[in-house]
Amino acid sequence: QADVSHLKTFLSALRLAHQGTDAGVLPLSTLVPAKTSEVEKPKTKMIITSRRDYPLTKSFPYSLEHLQASYCKLARIDTRVLCLRKLRKLDLSHNHIKQLPATIGDLVCLQELDLHDNHLESFSGALCCSSLQKSLQLLDLSQNRLRALPLELCRLRALVTLRLDDNELLRLPCSIGRLSRLRFLSAARNRLPFLPTDFRRLSLENLDLFGNPFEQPNPLVPNIQLKIPLTLLECAARAAVNHRIPYGCHLLPSHLCEDLEVAKTCQCGSACLSSFIQITVTMNLHHVAHTVVLVDNMGGTEAPILCYFCSLHCYSQFLDRHLQSNG
Repeated sequence: QADVSHLKTFLSALRLAHQGTDAGVLPLSTLVPAKTSEVEKPKTKMIITSRRDYPLTKSFPYSLEHLQASYCKLARIDTRVLCLRKLRKLDLSHNHIKQLPATIGDLVCLQELDLHDNHLESFSGALCCSSLQKSLQLLDLSQNRLRALPLELCRLRALVTLRLDDNELLRLPCSIGRLSRLRFLSAARNRLPFLPTDFRRLSLENLDLFGNPFEQPNPLVPNIQLKIPLTLLECAARAAVNHRIPYGCHLLPSHLCEDLEVAKTCQCGSACLSSFIQITVTMNLHHVAHTVVLVDNMGGTEAPILCYFCSLHCYSQFLDRHLQSNG
């Protein structure tokens, strides 16, 4: 944006100086400091809300920290966007995106990812194992076509806000309680029949589970998966979890590591993996959230939650207490 004539004069003076011309006769003008208004600041924010405004030939400024590209009918995420390493907020809501590239995990500064109202059918576990697990604080996957979420979602330990409304979710990740910083969770209008047992560990400010077809809990009808006597694998796995014995893929096959990661916890505090008794019980959602949106139109704030027992003894003790409390 420099003045062309001034630029030509400067280049001419530079050439003459290189040739050894005396500095006193060089055509140099007096240097005048540029005004603040004349200096273009790096662009940090760009908002695009229609397809006709979406840049097809120009690059995005590398200085961008906030990019919104909504209502642009995008079928995939532009590779130029994935080069914006300073991005803190990426809003790609109201598009037609079906799949997320693994390279989103290379956006090391990304704190907010909004994918509301797209065509997503899956969310990659690999993304949750990338740099996003340390940086991502808000994830909006509402109004998509998700039927399941990866177990790795619980590695996004920096998450404060998670929005999952208006999908087709049949389960929440069984280790969701590991999201210790999570404060705002919404999963309204999905297909959840119950909540995972780890849900008890959450400490939320706001929770919305309205419009899910929660089952009526019945502790007297258990799902018995006990194998008696316990297999050697079950005994070893329980011992590894109970005694917090270190393990990893360098010691065990990866599928065993995955099983240990999602070990169930009995009411007595002991672990169980594939041998257990499972029931659903009622939990008042105010135990995990300060503000609870009503679960149904009847004014309820209770939902069924899975409960596991490592042995017949633990289950019978629970059953005795349950029957006594109900008269």
